[in-house]
Amino acid sequence: MKKLHKAAALLLALGMVGPLAACGGGSTQPSSAPTPANSDAPAPSNAGGPTASSPITKVALVTDVGTIDDESFNQACWQGVETWCKANGVEYNYYQPTEDSDDARLVSINQAVNEGYNTIVMPGYLFGPSLATAQDQFPDTYFIAVDVSEGDLNTAAGPNTVCITFAEEQAGYLAGYATVKDGYTNLGYLGGMAVPAVQRFGYGYVQGADAAAQEMGTNITINYTYGGQFFGDPSITSKMEAWYSNGTEIVFACGGGIYTSAVDAAVLHDGKVIGVDVDQHYVGEAKNEDGSNKYPYNPFVTSAMKGLQNVTESVLDDLSKGNWSNYGGKFMTFSLNEGDYVGLPTDAGSWGFKTFTLDEYNAVVDQIKSGAIEVSNDITKMPAVSANTTVNEIP
Repeated sequence: MKKLHKAAALLLALGMVGPLAACGGGSTQPSSAPTPANSDAPAPSNAGGPTASSPITKVALVTDVGTIDDESFNQACWQGVETWCKANGVEYNYYQPTEDSDDARLVSINQAVNEGYNTIVMPGYLFGPSLATAQDQFPDTYFIAVDVSEGDLNTAAGPNTVCITFAEEQAGYLAGYATVKDGYTNLGYLGGMAVPAVQRFGYGYVQGADAAAQEMGTNITINYTYGGQFFGDPSITSKMEAWYSNGTEIVFACGGGIYTSAVDAAVLHDGKVIGVDVDQHYVGEAKNEDGSNKYPYNPFVTSAMKGLQNVTESVLDDLSKGNWSNYGGKFMTFSLNEGDYVGLPTDAGSWGFKTFTLDEYNAVVDQIKSGAIEVSNDITKMPAVSANTTVNEIP
């Protein structure tokens, strides 16, 4: 998909209950001193309180353990807040909890509410427990929880809360299918923590790769592991180096900043990487301070994406128009059946496949939409694969 487009009016009526969760990532400023992030925004159109046309006063994003520049789901949601608020003249800001705890997240939420932010975006499954408390504590605040599932919240969503998740298994399937169709036979999957969204991405990847292997009559191998965290480090990089040096050609790195270990290892062995959540092609184009390329080549072939920014913008936009009833109290899952909300980037600059074509990609997307291809979202066990595929689950 070139860009995950808005489909607000249609999607509002198509919310589906579904137990999905989130990927995660890094660290930034404490909630005790949130950084104002709207200095270049237009003057707020409703700084004195709600206007007749919009119930939104100010919008805040509270990060989980990630940063607003994590190049993954925190950043994508922040960009949604920033884009919508700038376009509508609404004041906005972000808050970073001082530590990874439910109490710290509640402190940040409390501070945002006390400072007049009545609409709060919360990206990540870690918000489940704190949201369960906050939605009752602040009944007049709108909570938009992205990548928070029914299982994460572990209670009913309040009338002031919407929990939004995605069919990550479909994006993972498309990435695995395209990769094998493009000629790769030695694949890897590096997940962050084994939480449902990360598992769904991975199990979808296995299903798609196996389907392509069967169609082509070729044998493939998939090394599969979780790093147990949402950031890269020397030990994970070393593990990835061993994979690449032993023949792994491409690794799907899924889980916030853990992609850094895959990238650092890949460029030492002429390997490739698949990004996650957003189109991470630009990461491979990074520059050093002197203007030279950070990496000897761009290792990103594609990215398994979900519409984090667009969903954030769509909900804010509909809330501002007084349509919160379409969301409040709901658990909503966004898949290909709801719109272009999961998939691979199709812009020419991000299309890193050698032989797999856009027409082939669109054909598979259509088959998933129609139900001709069924991608399982079962995460209770590794998907069954054909004789063409060997999956090595590595601790």
